[in-house]
Amino acid sequence: SDIGSQRDRVVTEEEWLQKWEMGNIGFHKDQGHPLFQKYLDVLLNGRSGLRIFFPLCGKAVEMKWLADMGHSVVGVEVSEQALKEFFADHSLPYCEQPVPEISGAKKLQSTSGNISLYCCSIYDLSSSILGKFDGVWDRGALVAVNPRDRQRYVSLMITLMEKNSSYLLVTVSYDPNKHKGPPFYVPESEIKSLFG
Repeated sequence: SDIGSQRDRVVTEEEWLQKWEMGNIGFHKDQGHPLFQKYLDVLLNGRSGLRIFFPLCGKAVEMKWLADMGHSVVGVEVSEQALKEFFADHSLPYCEQPVPEISGAKKLQSTSGNISLYCCSIYDLSSSILGKFDGVWDRGALVAVNPRDRQRYVSLMITLMEKNSSYLLVTVSYDPNKHKGPPFYVPESEIKSLFG
């Protein structure tokens, strides 16, 4: 399955930061993603008090929903603006602290302690920093990472998952020769080979 001209496409961290600065965030959904509601029970599987990871989280409203249900939420995002907007949008007090293991990284944590958002590159993170997760909501991460970085991304995600964790993944299907992305086209065959 060919991903066409997207194979070598690279979107830089600066370009993502610029999208947030310019308010060019059509990927953000104020009402949350409809598939989240539809498959939430699959993600949670009747379990409570889970640790849920949001890769490339932006200011996803689903983080607040899960925290309100008693789960612990951890996200990562390069845009500090996005993270600060998340806390502001929900009127949540938070504190900021450095992440000793990662130069220049910050952790923004809700005062209640159940939402921790890391401002850094996802590739700077590891299970020794974050721990492991019972669930992952990947709504716009795999489709946003540069195609050449997919294997690296998925390898990291697998190291962050507990044995019985659930991974909820949203992708988009279209002709990759007609759009340059992101979101990038990730064929189902590639998802199967990446995740095994």
